[in-house]
Amino acid sequence: MTSPPTEALDASATESSPGRRRHRRPRRAARKGVIVAAVGAVGLAALGAGYVVLGRQGGLAVAADDGGRKAAAPVSTPHRAGAPAGPDALGVRNDGPLAISGIGPKTRAAIPANSTQVLVASGKGKNSSDTVVTLWTRTGDGHWHAGVSWPAHNALHGWTVTHHAGDLRSPIGVFTLHDAGGFDADPGSKLPYHQSSGFQAGGVGFDGEPLDDAFDYVIAIDYNRVAGTSPLDGTQPLGPSRGGGIWVHVDHGGPTHGCVSVSAAHMVELLRTLSPADHPVIVMGDSTSLAD
Repeated sequence: MTSPPTEALDASATESSPGRRRHRRPRRAARKGVIVAAVGAVGLAALGAGYVVLGRQGGLAVAADDGGRKAAAPVSTPHRAGAPAGPDALGVRNDGPLAISGIGPKTRAAIPANSTQVLVASGKGKNSSDTVVTLWTRTGDGHWHAGVSWPAHNALHGWTVTHHAGDLRSPIGVFTLHDAGGFDADPGSKLPYHQSSGFQAGGVGFDGEPLDDAFDYVIAIDYNRVAGTSPLDGTQPLGPSRGGGIWVHVDHGGPTHGCVSVSAAHMVELLRTLSPADHPVIVMGDSTSLAD
């Protein structure tokens, strides 16, 4: 196995005692059953997607760069955004906006024409670790529809377009989402899923919160990594100084090192929704930057 990425898995190295191994709490299995059962009761529509990268470096297309204790949050059924209008013959509303709300022309231009599934992580501020995550879906007539917005976290010091290892900021940009994995078994992911005990988290976060469940489920964000590999693959095409291991993972109740985190139930919902056939992407950054 290759060495783990520096950003995501270094949480256990920097925030836990040396050599500490993940342990499981007795209530874990029961809690996991409740979460999986709750998610299983929610019907998810088949969603399309697309992906894009910003800029090129050394001939490699790369995105504009910068760099959870599991919450048994209720699973929210995505709703359709738009003006009041009836559904079409298939029950799909065709009344949403023609552009994703809060995304400005510069960011919007980076999303390819065939992208019909976009996960937007819009940060509260440039230096804030609070984020709102929303999955947007485009229907065949070109209208966008927003799912329910979920509270989330990003890096401790906020956001940057020039992410470097250890800056404790999340990268701003549009990034592809190809691969998933986690400590726990595959909950029904449409993305290729790599289960491994290598997804270790331990110790406490920046606010003293336990990190035990943070990497139960992860989705690799294709910043400074090779798409099509396990999230644990530590290959960094831009070099180690540019950081890596930027994931969407289970929220532990506080800021991250560079990742975006949502509740365990919402992670399962994403894994069961994002489809490689639709080329999903994440658009991430503070709200002001995304509005450019």
